[in-house]
Amino acid sequence: MIRFGLCCTFRDEPIKFCTTTVAAVSKMERADALQKLSRLCLSNADALYAALQFCAANGIGCFRVNSQILPLKTHAECGYNMAELPEAETIVARFKQCRTFSRKHNLRTCFHPDQFVVLNSQKEEVVERSLQEIEYQAEVAAWIGADVINIHGGGAFGDKQLALSEFARNLNRLSARARKRLTVENDDVTYTPVDLLSLCRAEGIPFVYDVHHHRCRPDEYSIEEATVHALATWKNREPLFHISSPLEGWNGPKPRRHHDFIDIADFPDCWKELDLTVEVEAKAKEVAVLRLKEILSPGNNRRHSSQCSPPTPKRQ
Repeated sequence: MIRFGLCCTFRDEPIKFCTTTVAAVSKMERADALQKLSRLCLSNADALYAALQFCAANGIGCFRVNSQILPLKTHAECGYNMAELPEAETIVARFKQCRTFSRKHNLRTCFHPDQFVVLNSQKEEVVERSLQEIEYQAEVAAWIGADVINIHGGGAFGDKQLALSEFARNLNRLSARARKRLTVENDDVTYTPVDLLSLCRAEGIPFVYDVHHHRCRPDEYSIEEATVHALATWKNREPLFHISSPLEGWNGPKPRRHHDFIDIADFPDCWKELDLTVEVEAKAKEVAVLRLKEILSPGNNRRHSSQCSPPTPKRQ
């Protein structure tokens, strides 16, 4: 059975995650800044709980947590340890309530760090910052029960094999808590499934297969072959893949850009009978997930139409 995943935010639902800027926080006295950050973290813990409630009520089985769930957590100047926040214990307790709720309702949570996370960068400061970001997200992942922290392969720097060797070497600098959650995904510019699968097999890293990226940057594998090889990298965990559609169609000028919704023709037939988490990377967010879920629901005689309207969302 397919578990559909919603990514980070909502289009129509009044569930909002708070953030702030370095410019705003740096102007404040440290104590005042920590008070503000503490308030934002607590608000985001509550928003995550509300997001999970929405997912449970609407049959959305996975929620991707925004990387700024703890705003500015790893920033060089404005960052903080949890112990510095005035409401640290309450914040952690609220996040752990999300884990309890997720387990009760069979929900999956995951993370997808921002593009600045590059484990094989040629700049040591970038690698250090990347490790810090992964470790922070692993800390929150432990609180909420998330099992995936998904990153890209990084740069090639003129030599893919050497770059992937550096990626593998830097894996050893991660804590066990972070390492066991780490996954790697193909991208639409540099690394294809063929490039990454040997790394995944050698290092025991699950491979997150993004079929849109593969269509933008194809290799010798068909979608069916890439699917089979990706599934084999997931040991004792449900595989997680990505789906999206091009904004202006496959013949448009920039097929890498994501559409608001998923064209059902882009959903691989070979996925439909799998036990699989499919994160829906579409700009219409929960509306797009509910529409795709409805189109693919058993017995839906309109499931081959990409124009099928989604059901009205349920609220708990």
